[in-house]
Amino acid sequence: MDLVIRGVRVVDGSGGASYRADVGVTGGRITGVRREGDPALSGSRVLDAHGLALSPGFIDMHAHSDLALLRDPAHEAKAAQGVTLEVLGQDGLSYAPVDDRTLGEVRTAVAGWNGDGSDVDFDWRGVGGYLDRLDRNFGGRGIAVNAAYLVPQGTVRMYAVGWDDRPATAAELALMRRLVAEGLEQGAVGMSSGLTYTPGMYANGSELAELCRVVARYGGYHCPHHRSYGAGALAAYEEMVGLARETGCALHLAHATMNFGVNRGRAPELLALLDTALAEGVDVSLDSYPYTPGCTTLVALLPSWAGEGGPEAVLARLRDERTAERIRHHLEEVGSDGCHGVPVDWDTVEISGVGHPGLACHVGRTVRRTAALRGEPPWATARRLLIEDRLGTTVLQHVGHEENVRTIMRHRVHTGGSDGILQGAKPHPRAYGTFPHYLGRYTRELGVLTLEEAVAHLTSRPAARLRLPDRGLVREGYRADLVLFDPDTVAAGATFDAPRTLPTGIPYVLVDGRFVMADGRRTDVLAGRSVRRTPVA
Repeated sequence: MDLVIRGVRVVDGSGGASYRADVGVTGGRITGVRREGDPALSGSRVLDAHGLALSPGFIDMHAHSDLALLRDPAHEAKAAQGVTLEVLGQDGLSYAPVDDRTLGEVRTAVAGWNGDGSDVDFDWRGVGGYLDRLDRNFGGRGIAVNAAYLVPQGTVRMYAVGWDDRPATAAELALMRRLVAEGLEQGAVGMSSGLTYTPGMYANGSELAELCRVVARYGGYHCPHHRSYGAGALAAYEEMVGLARETGCALHLAHATMNFGVNRGRAPELLALLDTALAEGVDVSLDSYPYTPGCTTLVALLPSWAGEGGPEAVLARLRDERTAERIRHHLEEVGSDGCHGVPVDWDTVEISGVGHPGLACHVGRTVRRTAALRGEPPWATARRLLIEDRLGTTVLQHVGHEENVRTIMRHRVHTGGSDGILQGAKPHPRAYGTFPHYLGRYTRELGVLTLEEAVAHLTSRPAARLRLPDRGLVREGYRADLVLFDPDTVAAGATFDAPRTLPTGIPYVLVDGRFVMADGRRTDVLAGRSVRRTPVA
């Protein structure tokens, strides 16, 4: 065999008890698993792994590496965590399918997530072209880790309808159905939606149902960032479950949580809703990150009517004194739909990244603290940031609850997703720490999950949702996307003060049987490729 991993503790992803074994790899596949006491495997290279655990590679079910994979060959933020597959195209906004107009608009709309893309050659327009670009990136060498893609419903609506807050016409809906179908035919694994982001949030339930029926026909799944994680959270979850029930489309709830003061301790209500749906046969799963703060763009907090017309229209409204005051009223007094129906508390909104270098001094401060230093009201500071940074400001929102986080991660259909935004001087540490934080903090230290349970949440469960028949388990014939870690020391290095610190206790990571991490250091291997939808039989 090409490689034999000797004497390792195999945590195989099934959730069953771990065991000691030799594991052999040949040609990118697992070609032997010999338990302790069976005849030993032999190979051209032998790695003594006593003291380490071996698991399938971790699958990040909610990633924002759409451009990072194209610009950064090392991609240590994910490779060092043991992530071997990321799911991109999240929250209804990404870079395919587009035309020349919508490409420019979406680049501006999500600059806070991915940068403005000025260092990327956007030589694709369709989903297939984007996936092909991943495969031939860096001179045809590929990318750091594997990547799957969701058709972004907001981008599709931008293409077909524009930024108008109105129902789609019959012709526009037909075009959206075609764009979603084409994306799935070209390899997307499903469709995402961002229902607190414009223009995706302008879609009504019947429009979403029509698109979900297309997704169901291709065996994909719908991954919504639903309409509220705050005042209307339970109703928003119920809407998405009802959509799945109505259309037969599999449902995967993105970064599922219950945030803001109105939802403290209410996670059991969400899980009861899911249990009822599962008992009825609804195909539903979810992902979460093991932290309490969220992360988004500052512009996302604005009321939906302020986003109508696109980014330039938003900036024009912010520059107009009367309209800006109306926005402030909705944000601070009413509770805008962009801020989940809860009046914004500027003490909880921390500036984590800016696009304009002249604004970098504000990173790491809350909006209220920045305003106090400038001697002005918080809205004046937020407004100025939005205008001067051309909507590119990223923020952390400290609005979560630890008891909700722990309760949700125990559920039987839970998977892991970082929601990792890599942009900005002080990103959320989840981008660099989600998976070792699950294994170190929530498994070893707190015992919320057993090691076997945690690994299943991060490997086989997401692989099943993605309908990948040869990933997510340590089995002969499966892909050799593997992680070796020390269960006694694995931990996230990333903190809110030092968010780009790499984890500890993960010395080896293999993608397609090749070491992308060896002895705790990133190699120059680019073994990642696009992972495309498995056709329905």
